[in-house]
Order: sequence, then C-alpha cells, then structure tokens
Amino acid sequence: MSRIAETFARVRAENRAAFVAYLCAGDPDLETSVKACRAVIENGVDVLELGVPFSDPLADGLTNQLAAQRALESGMTMAKVCELVRRIREFSQVPIIFYTYYNLVFANGVENYVRAAREAGVDGMLTLDLPPEESQEVAEACRKHGLQTVMIVAPTTPDSRIARIAAATTGFIYYVSREGVTGVRDQLAGNIPEMLGRIRKHTTLPVVVGFGISSRAQVAQVAAHADGVVVGSALVNCIKENLGSAEKIVARIGAVAADLSAGVKR
Repeated sequence: MSRIAETFARVRAENRAAFVAYLCAGDPDLETSVKACRAVIENGVDVLELGVPFSDPLADGLTNQLAAQRALESGMTMAKVCELVRRIREFSQVPIIFYTYYNLVFANGVENYVRAAREAGVDGMLTLDLPPEESQEVAEACRKHGLQTVMIVAPTTPDSRIARIAAATTGFIYYVSREGVTGVRDQLAGNIPEMLGRIRKHTTLPVVVGFGISSRAQVAQVAAHADGVVVGSALVNCIKENLGSAEKIVARIGAVAADLSAGVKR
C-alpha cells in the first residue's frame, strides 16, 4: 500500500479527515523551509503538499505568488527542491505531493522530472495546468516510476468531465472549492457536500477540499464531509509575517498548524 493510501485508510479508521498542508518549497530559503516543514508535520499534518517554485503560478493568489518569488530569489531549483524532500525524509514518512506546473515538468524533461521526484521521496504529483486529455506522457512516467497522480475538479466541472478526471487519477481528487486562485477567505464556498457527492459517483479514491480554507472552524466544516482538508495561504502567511527570524517562523507556523489540524476530528 502506498503512503498516500495508507494515510487515508488510517485517518478514516480514526474517524477524521486528513489535514493536508501546503508550503512553497524553499520559502524563504532552503534551511528555513526544512524547519517549517518539520514544524507543520510535528503539529498534525498528514499530507504535505510542496509547491515547486515557479515564476508564473497561475492558480495562486498573492500570498503564494510571493512565497514562490521569495523561494526563487533565494536560489531554489528543481535539484534543491529534491534536496528539501530528501531532508524531510530523514525525519518523516508523511506523503509528499508536488504541487507544480507543466512548464516546469516539460522544461526538465517529463521522464527526468518524475524520476527525480520519486527518487527524492515524493509520493504524488499535482500538475495544476495539465488537463487529463494532455496528461498521457506524465501519467505514463508516473506509472513507470511509482508516482501517483492528483487531479483537480472545480465547481464548474460537469459530470461528464468529472468521470474523465477521475479516470486519470491514481492518488486522490483535489476539489477546488472556489473559482479563481488560492487565498484566505472569510467564508467557505457553498455546495461543498453536494459537489463531493457528485465526485464520489465517479471514484472510490479520497477527495480532498482546498482553496480559501483558513481557520479551525472552516476546517471542521469541510472535514465533516471530505476525506481531507487543504490549508495553504494561512500557513504561508506565518512565513511572510515573520521574515528575518527562522525561530519565529517555526514557532508561529507550528502553532497555527496545531490549531488547524485540531479541526479535522469529527
């Protein structure tokens, strides 16, 4: 059983949702990023979603755009992102998902990118701007190297397309609960239970919900229905608000992760 499947089976047996945390790899620098990843993992994270820094992150709001910019300015490369994963693997076996864009995959060579990710210790890959109709080469490389695929369903996705997306997914479905980009929101999107019901007609894989979730109360609302809850910007803000002090970043991001993860209990 893969780390992804084992994790979702475990949290299901514990009658809760998985807490999925997003952090940009290398934000604000490699050493602090290692410490921030460790802090969230030690405070309740079940699955770590690592954003691979990119100059044009189309699905990301300002918070995560600036995180990617900080990481790139600190010198992050694909090789250093893989180094970060290897260092995480020295202290944790939580599933790690690459949150990436196809330009990065293509520029490095699909086979090389997937192989490097898997050898570093990555479990799955979410390529934000790669539709299932054009994902065959990536899917074949992932299958060859044992990397699972994560695909996105949006609020506007029709049932016929949900079926196609589900067929291309081997890890879990990521339901983007809002149209637009990532970012903290005061209120949850509506109709999450209804959309999860529609998605589950087409797959038995776990379905996680993200985009706009930023408080323990919101986590709890989503966890009542979803297999996993994704929080990104609320954690990335802990870095932005404490730049210049790795100690403050670690302390704050750990405390926020602990608070948010408490919401996944049913």
